[in-house]
Amino acid sequence: MKRAVAPPRVVKVEDLRRVAQRRVPRVVFDYLDGGSDGEVTLRENCRAFEQVTFRPRHAVAVPTCDLRTRVLGLDLALPFLLAPVGYSRVMHPDGECGAARVAGKAGTGYILSTLSGHRLEDVKAASTGPVCFQLYLVGGRKVAEGTVARARAAGCAALAVTIDTAVAGLRERDVRNGMVELLGGSAFSKLPYISQVLTRPRWLLDFLLDGGVPPMANVVLSDGKPLPLIDVGAALAAAAVTWQDLRWLRQAWPGPIVVKGVLTAEDARRAVDEGAAAVVVSNHGGRQLDCVSATLRALPEVVAAVGDKTEVLMDGGIRRGSDIVKAICLGARAVLIGRAYAYGLAAAGEAGVTRAIQILIADLERTLRLLGCSSIRELDRSYVELPVEWTKRSSQASA
Repeated sequence: MKRAVAPPRVVKVEDLRRVAQRRVPRVVFDYLDGGSDGEVTLRENCRAFEQVTFRPRHAVAVPTCDLRTRVLGLDLALPFLLAPVGYSRVMHPDGECGAARVAGKAGTGYILSTLSGHRLEDVKAASTGPVCFQLYLVGGRKVAEGTVARARAAGCAALAVTIDTAVAGLRERDVRNGMVELLGGSAFSKLPYISQVLTRPRWLLDFLLDGGVPPMANVVLSDGKPLPLIDVGAALAAAAVTWQDLRWLRQAWPGPIVVKGVLTAEDARRAVDEGAAAVVVSNHGGRQLDCVSATLRALPEVVAAVGDKTEVLMDGGIRRGSDIVKAICLGARAVLIGRAYAYGLAAAGEAGVTRAIQILIADLERTLRLLGCSSIRELDRSYVELPVEWTKRSSQASA
């Protein structure tokens, strides 16, 4: 294990966040760490977990803990998958390949973002576990058809379609840090922002040896060239996903389709009607529309709305194994972790992702033992107590 992420220096995910902040330039760290507008939802995603309390069963011996679960027909050793995180290769050259490799070794799945610097074929080959592909319709349906065909040929297990990016959210930190200018502007436009890169010489050397700003290898345009990174913001604005697109995708993709970005009972039911094999309760980590519900708070409403018609996953604000347990108690089949492992990636590449997963596994096992529960699959609502207003909301949604 790399010293930078070994205990006692790193004992929780927040420690990985601090190491990452020291290693990468501010523009890269704030892209990973920040949210949209006033970052209200970003904060609430984490705070919501503090509002849910446990109801343990004491005087119970738990000699072993079974963390296994089954998602989309996949047997996973852990109740979490690694969520799609765009631009991972800018955080560390290991990028998506490194994260997928660690996920496979841990016995769980990895979801690859369309906006990645490594080819999906290389990412799939790097992992011994299931790899799913998260799709944006960047470049339109014709370009997406080629990407979907590649994902199918590579053996991806599922297609995750993100529905909450009609336009990119206003991420104020990125604007202040000159992200657009640093990634693709002229030499003159870079000057006001270049000092933050020069103060991280080790990251800069790794970045340059890796070839600099990578194009989007999984978005191949009509001219046969990958989409340059700088064009992504404009491309997303012209790539909003509609329910009609899901009908088209069912023809292009024979496997399970996951709808990511559901926060209401109405959207959850519509996703079921459109044939979704699973929905992900997600607000894009607080990076799109600000002041929407924290995902943990929205989870009971979605679970009540869909019943057993489809699997429910969730992401957002997860920093500890106890957070994962709370989400499963509220009806999630499993969760997706994003920043929790991405901090590790930015801190130390593949070694940092490994450390993040180790921390979460230890947290999970300790929490289960203290609850008096031996298996993830035995968790239910009786192990937690919710604020009264949450209960009212989920009851109204199921009515």
